[in-house]
Amino acid sequence: RDYAALAPLTAREIVYRLALGEQGGRLRQIAVIGGRAHRMTKAIELIRRDYDKPLRIAGLARRLGMSPSGLHHHFKAVTAMSPLQFQKQIRLQEARRLLLLGDSDAATAGLQVGYDDASHFNREYKRFFGEPPIRDVERLRDWESPPMSRGSRRASSGTG
Repeated sequence: RDYAALAPLTAREIVYRLALGEQGGRLRQIAVIGGRAHRMTKAIELIRRDYDKPLRIAGLARRLGMSPSGLHHHFKAVTAMSPLQFQKQIRLQEARRLLLLGDSDAATAGLQVGYDDASHFNREYKRFFGEPPIRDVERLRDWESPPMSRGSRRASSGTG
């Protein structure tokens, strides 16, 4: 019953304490609509939304009211990667998810996330995850299966 009355006050107190703390400047920067941090948040949102489409840095920068070099610099400061690296990471993570669901083969998953060339997708996937798509997914599926079923598969493979 007291929660309804105290929750808004507690939230305001937390924001107040954060604003006075070490990260207060950063918090204020994020809160400013149109500020650099807000624009980087918008850039991340747009790249995530359209990850399967070609990324045009000049067009994205124009949408955000920035120069391409400014976008690259500030994006990297926030995410520790370039916009293209960020998009690639999203694409590869999504492809891995599709492969783990079993709905797609590697070539189809690559196409679904925006790669036009299956061999390019396979090279990027291997570079990012350390293994080709099929081997990576098989390893993850084997790792996720319960120990009993792993042991019973080995036991039932004809050695007993």
